[in-house]
Amino acid sequence: MKKIRIKDITLTAMFIALGIVLPFLTGQIPKIGSMMLPMHLPIMLCGLILGWKYGLIAGIVTPILRSFIFGMPPLFPSAVAMAFELAAYGAVIGLIFNKIKWRCIYTILFSLSVAMIAGRIVWGAVSYLLFNITAKSFTFTMFLSSAIINAIPGIILQFILIPSIMLLLKRSHIIQLTPKKHKTLSSIKEEVSEG
Repeated sequence: MKKIRIKDITLTAMFIALGIVLPFLTGQIPKIGSMMLPMHLPIMLCGLILGWKYGLIAGIVTPILRSFIFGMPPLFPSAVAMAFELAAYGAVIGLIFNKIKWRCIYTILFSLSVAMIAGRIVWGAVSYLLFNITAKSFTFTMFLSSAIINAIPGIILQFILIPSIMLLLKRSHIIQLTPKKHKTLSSIKEEVSEG
């Protein structure tokens, strides 16, 4: 139990590190970053592989930590709004994926779709509140532009990369997509008689 927890914490730290480093691939240019969404990938993978709690933690920590280390994204309101958004992605994708009994490519795509919608709604709501605090306006047009229109390349990339990475990890026997069989009374009796 303790060994598993240490492994999960270590992997979560790795996903956070990836979330901090991957935006360098877009040259730290906010416009390209908002199109390609490099920080989203490790958070969603964290939620899928380790579960909703770790996805939630990674989502909160990554943009805030990156803001403190590199100053990008700016802490307020960008990094704060992103922390809520990424936390929603990590938690929702992990929760749905692990609640569905039959885990396959369709489950990944369904979990990913719901997480994308939930995360964007959370980001929009938090951005609206934060912009109001600073006496700036956050319109529905701004929401559509930032959350959907500008993000189309990143959304397409996520629909290609996330299922591909999960299937690659499955084929490498690093993760198991199908759920473990539930123990039946006869299997428990067999274990007892063998022990």
